Amino acid sequence: MLPIDSGMTRNCEGVDRRDFLKIGSLGGLGLSLPFLLQHQQALAKEGKSTKDVNCIFVWTLGGTSHHDTLDPKPQAADNVRGPLGVIDTAVPGVQFTELCPRLATELNRYSVLRSWNPKNASHGFADQYCMSGRLPNPAFTYPCVGSVISQQQGFKSALPPFVQLGAYVDRTFNGGTSGFLGLEHGPFEIAAEANVDKFSVRDITPPLNIEMSRVDRRKSMLASIDALQRTAELQPQAYDALDEHYKTAIKMITAPETKRAFDIGSEDPRLRDRYGRTPFGQRLLLSRRLIEAGVRFVTVSDPSWDNHQDCFNALKTSRMPPVDQALPELLIDLEQRGLLDSTLVVWMTDFGRTPKINSASGRDHWASAGFVVMAGAGVPGGLVLGATDAEGGFPSNNEYHTEHVMATIYHKLGLPIDLTLTATDGRPVRLIEGEPVREWI
Repeated sequence: MLPIDSGMTRNCEGVDRRDFLKIGSLGGLGLSLPFLLQHQQALAKEGKSTKDVNCIFVWTLGGTSHHDTLDPKPQAADNVRGPLGVIDTAVPGVQFTELCPRLATELNRYSVLRSWNPKNASHGFADQYCMSGRLPNPAFTYPCVGSVISQQQGFKSALPPFVQLGAYVDRTFNGGTSGFLGLEHGPFEIAAEANVDKFSVRDITPPLNIEMSRVDRRKSMLASIDALQRTAELQPQAYDALDEHYKTAIKMITAPETKRAFDIGSEDPRLRDRYGRTPFGQRLLLSRRLIEAGVRFVTVSDPSWDNHQDCFNALKTSRMPPVDQALPELLIDLEQRGLLDSTLVVWMTDFGRTPKINSASGRDHWASAGFVVMAGAGVPGGLVLGATDAEGGFPSNNEYHTEHVMATIYHKLGLPIDLTLTATDGRPVRLIEGEPVREWI
């Protein structure tokens, strides 16, 4: 997590007094941001280049039931099949549950992996594993793919390269974080609700009643503090570099593209309606705006999918309708704007749910089967890959694991699948193991 207003630097003696002074006086205006941008110049000097494909990564926190969405078992016993009916999709012979009418109609726009073996059934553990491709390690945190994109590809506009919409990623095992790459490559996390008329993002928007003239006065105060402090410091070059990072932060706050990207209220109300006036729908619409504005990787998180009780009512009334409406609309919107070929869209969740319904009319965690959805960036639409057995408990053919999904994402985003970086202790660390999903390449 990268809450911008807590971007303090530390040394072995704790918080640096000079940093604290800057953050205390300027943090409310987003000016702690430069501590998160210190690799921008280094990346530019290294001249790193890569295939320019962006990613929208949808994370439904808790474990979305594959049985009750994209992999129903209508011929199974009642305690496996459940009460939901099935409907035909755009692909002959493929059925989804009745909760997915639009996803069924638009199946030719995306691919479903039905033979994903999550190899885990633990919250928090899943967030780390599914977002990095590496199992949690208590002594060492592997970075999520969004952070790798930030570190490898850097900025292409005033906006951060990695943004997370919604605060619904379990950090128990540091899932969705930058790991050993450092805080500056963590996600710019936006918890603000996008499903409002006047959307405002903390850290890049001055607080109410704070005019830009006050920002200018605080910048002048910072300059005075710097001038006084420099006389007693022995590292003028370091402070020159730090000043550049502050300029970058101010540029982000004041850049026109920043304001435009977050001005979701300027969208055609009819398009907002098509995405759905729901928190998930508007987060997904905002993710498209951020991609357009130069963000490379956007995680869209959604809560409350851990349905141990009353699973079917929860899915029917609150969880699936926003996804069924907004996800196909995102693909249509991206295609109409000429962005689908250069934007990878991925939908993942913690794991699958148990084949047998429990006594509370819910499904529990299941470590051996689930689904992954992928679209854009050359992924073939209309492909339903693999299958599970008659009860949806285990992959029956074309089994793939999380490592394969992450390797596919690396490949699509132009990252080497054998990418090796140096840890803080000097060790070379290979970030992922495994090969991409063949049918998606």
